[in-house]
Amino acid sequence: MSRLAQTHGLTDVQREILSTVRDFVDKEIIPGATELEHRDEYPQDIVDGLKELGLFGLMIPEEYGGLGESLLTYALCVEEIARGWMSVSGIINTHFIVAYMLKQHGTQEQKDHFLPRMAAGDIRGAFSMSEPALGSDVSAISSKAVKDGEEYVLNGQKMWLTNGGTSSLVAVLVKSDEGHPDGTAPHKSMTTFLVEKEPGFGEVRPGLTIPGKIDKMGYKGVDTTELIMDGLRIPADRVLGGVTGRGFYQMMDGVEVGRVNVAARGCGVAQRAFELGVQYAQQRHTFGKQIAQHQAIQFKLAEMATKVEAAHAMMVNAARKKDSGERNDLEAGMAKYLASEYCKEVVEDAFRIHGGYGFSKEYEIERLYREAPMLLIGEGTAEIQKMIIGRRLLEEYRFQG
Repeated sequence: MSRLAQTHGLTDVQREILSTVRDFVDKEIIPGATELEHRDEYPQDIVDGLKELGLFGLMIPEEYGGLGESLLTYALCVEEIARGWMSVSGIINTHFIVAYMLKQHGTQEQKDHFLPRMAAGDIRGAFSMSEPALGSDVSAISSKAVKDGEEYVLNGQKMWLTNGGTSSLVAVLVKSDEGHPDGTAPHKSMTTFLVEKEPGFGEVRPGLTIPGKIDKMGYKGVDTTELIMDGLRIPADRVLGGVTGRGFYQMMDGVEVGRVNVAARGCGVAQRAFELGVQYAQQRHTFGKQIAQHQAIQFKLAEMATKVEAAHAMMVNAARKKDSGERNDLEAGMAKYLASEYCKEVVEDAFRIHGGYGFSKEYEIERLYREAPMLLIGEGTAEIQKMIIGRRLLEEYRFQG
């Protein structure tokens, strides 16, 4: 076990879960991750192994067949999985966000219907907020739902769905005018729909098409897609929570815990980059000695390790804050911002330590170098995080003059 990124105060159960996950990562993920990533191949065997471990139901309550664990336990597991291959943690993340939204906001019928099968991994979740012209401005959503009897008809195009092809349940955010007349604030006229579909690509149910995978620089293996709705009919009982107009708040709650997840992924990738850098520095020799003995390399290793430790501490703090029932948007924003930025820096330093070999696809650091940038934009860019942090700080430190 590494000296870095240790978490104090864990229960015996948490330590046992993390030990099991770390062992799985070392034996089942790391050895084949780079080869699978280069082929952009979905890691079905790895996913089946995670399903066997019960990780798809890690935070789902025991009454629905899950393990009923905390956000902290989940985040620490994600950290370990991302250390092995970040794409695998992405497969888990979107499923987790949808399960969390159902647990927090779903009707009893929706919980009973979906959560047991999600806990077993038989239903895989994805969530869809972004659109081609949207970026960070969620209020600009143009996809729309119109009430038609006991159903809603959905039309529009969504973008950047992780697990878009492999999922069988998608939480989709659209505008809904029913009960929300013109002039209603945009965030009060949005609704989340629970859309069931067949896994795969093409027309996966009448009115719903999932085009092929988007070809990406990194974050391969996991499928990232568009979602096109053209007269998609959804029963009224598939409105998340049973009431329209609450979608924005439901999604933001999901994204908030998702930011802790992205912070955990940043911590995991940074840890792996540090491991690769410190190992290579002791194997490579220049001027008659290990490059690890050169002061310039030792300075890099010191900075890398300090960033790994700091990011881990902030991620753990954000998760514990949420578990305590307190508002954690400030802590989650800080953790996501710092962990993603530090991850990029630690990966780049490990890349530099490898020298020319870091540019070779034979070395694992080449894959990490392409994966780290995704964390800078996932679940909100650095600029969005700083806006959230700044606004919350002004609330906490309001001048009373």
